[in-house]
Amino acid sequence: MAVAALYLGLSAAQGGPGFPLDDAWIHLTYARNLARHGRWEFVPGAVSSGSTSPLWTILLAAGYWLGLPYHLWAYALGGASLWLLAAAGMRLWRLLWPEWADKAWLPGLALALTFPLTWAAFSGMETLFFAALGLWTLTLAIEGRGGWRWMAALGLLSGLLILTRPDGLLVVGLAGAAILFSKTKNEKRKTLDVLGFALFTLLPLIPYLWFNLQVSGSIWPNTFYAKQTEYTALLARPLAARFFNLLFFSLGGPAAGWRGMSGPYLLLLPGLLATLNPKSKIQNLKFYLPLVWAGGHVLAYAWRLPVTYQHGRYLLPILPVWVLFGLAGWLGLMGQWGDGRLSRIGKRSLTLTGTVIWLVFLLLGGQAYATDVAFIEGEMVTVAEWLAANTSPDALIAAHDIGAIGYFSERPLLDLAGLVSPEIIPWLADEARLADYIGRSDADYLVTAPGWPYERVAGTAVPLFDTDYIWTREQGFNNMIVYRLRP
Repeated sequence: MAVAALYLGLSAAQGGPGFPLDDAWIHLTYARNLARHGRWEFVPGAVSSGSTSPLWTILLAAGYWLGLPYHLWAYALGGASLWLLAAAGMRLWRLLWPEWADKAWLPGLALALTFPLTWAAFSGMETLFFAALGLWTLTLAIEGRGGWRWMAALGLLSGLLILTRPDGLLVVGLAGAAILFSKTKNEKRKTLDVLGFALFTLLPLIPYLWFNLQVSGSIWPNTFYAKQTEYTALLARPLAARFFNLLFFSLGGPAAGWRGMSGPYLLLLPGLLATLNPKSKIQNLKFYLPLVWAGGHVLAYAWRLPVTYQHGRYLLPILPVWVLFGLAGWLGLMGQWGDGRLSRIGKRSLTLTGTVIWLVFLLLGGQAYATDVAFIEGEMVTVAEWLAANTSPDALIAAHDIGAIGYFSERPLLDLAGLVSPEIIPWLADEARLADYIGRSDADYLVTAPGWPYERVAGTAVPLFDTDYIWTREQGFNNMIVYRLRP
């Protein structure tokens, strides 16, 4: 509650409430239309497979069905996700380090106060919910209780994880490997367990995969491919360079270069390295499953989507793994220092210093959250409200960031990011072809986005509205502008 009060209070003081990402409005638009019309659509009347997180959308839709304020409900879901994540971290801690079971409160508290995670909790996004489900899935897999109830719970949780984000496939694969390589000597029992796990995983997925296939011709949503196409230019760097850059960033390093710190958890790196000592847990390979997930997640994004923007939002789900292993490693290191007077002073000084730095970053994260919310409100929401008040309901609007525009204007959209207009995905990295497509379309208005001025089209269009938001210009980006494309 204290963290929620801090972050939401800072945001309110700067002009909130709101969300720090335009994508949150995409989820809310799908959720509202689902509650209103009972259909999966972003633009009313047009069924769409553009959501990568159908489970999160359904959870948000529950707030509309209950008649709750959408801000409050989204914040409540995020807060609950943070609690679930902390609980999963404490459960996993007791499994991996039973000798420190009485200190399980430490990782729980650390996760609740880690600023990128608290930022994500109140972002209106599925990120933290995905992290919590991922950690719980691995925890159940490591426990390996056996029996059909355990297998059903693990399988259903795995299916829900993929419904939260397709990235969950890696976690589900690791859970299956944990079953396959368990110490059970009964091979027939193990085979049945694997088959049961696969069946229960597929149960919640079948309707979703079938729906995507019918609507878009692919089992995965449009945006799964659109993001990869949009940032193709980033793949020019060698894979190894992309991987180590993302890895260091996920550990708390800067987004570029090797100096500085973007998160306090970089202080845990020596402890994390200490846990990799092969002498410690080599007898139990399940100990390494969370680390394999974290490394594999980074590798997957280095391979297909090597981006660090928005506080590394795509890398946040694995941050709890670094925190858990880093804390455990430091406890092990300090345990080797003995109980002498100098050792006690050193331990207390180190603990106090780390705590202060952690809390300072928590406050800085709150300020970043407030700034991010103000940016979305000052640009995306402002434009969306202008369009709602100054355009006809049937006007076709071409825009790159469609979240707030879709929610507030409820106008037909030509999505320049390919979410609800998948036909343009092959051209996302080709400005000339994209401009030609916009020119030949029936779009009545063009909305540019910060960093996406669409100069080839805007140069011949008539500007109607400029947000004139000062902070955007101070960062060196263009304000959002509404252009008329047709008289």
